[in-house]
Amino acid sequence: MSLTLRLASLTALFAPFAFGAAPAAAQDREVPYWASIRVEEVNMRVGPGATYNVAWVYHRKQLPLRVLRLKEGWRLVEDPDGAQGWVLGQFLSLERSAIVQGKGNAEMRAKASGDARLMWRLEPGVVGKLGDCEAGWCRFAVGAHLGFVKADRLWGAGKP
Repeated sequence: MSLTLRLASLTALFAPFAFGAAPAAAQDREVPYWASIRVEEVNMRVGPGATYNVAWVYHRKQLPLRVLRLKEGWRLVEDPDGAQGWVLGQFLSLERSAIVQGKGNAEMRAKASGDARLMWRLEPGVVGKLGDCEAGWCRFAVGAHLGFVKADRLWGAGKP
């Protein structure tokens, strides 16, 4: 194999990583879909590019976002408060998360039942990892605390 051919092969192999492109699987998803913030800080911009103004700066790892549109590595997202803007896809994860919403504390139960043992009371704004949802209840983990929360109290559960 000639040196030129080897260099061309290596360039083709590593080019997506050099420019910060999102993995192919993330690029090919059908919208809308759920994603979560995978870094400690991320900018939401008013347009799909680094030259656009920053509308919001998120400091909330695992915050769920609804992805509405894709454009050249950027994602048009909606946050739990309804704000929309563009985030670079490499800062998002496909790992499902949710945020407690509504008034008053949400109950985290030992099983998916209102009669099950109460484990924790979760304040609105608590973010955690979302598991399977069934019959109106979702498996939800906040740090080491694992239980079930009513799906209607979680933004990020259900269909995007």
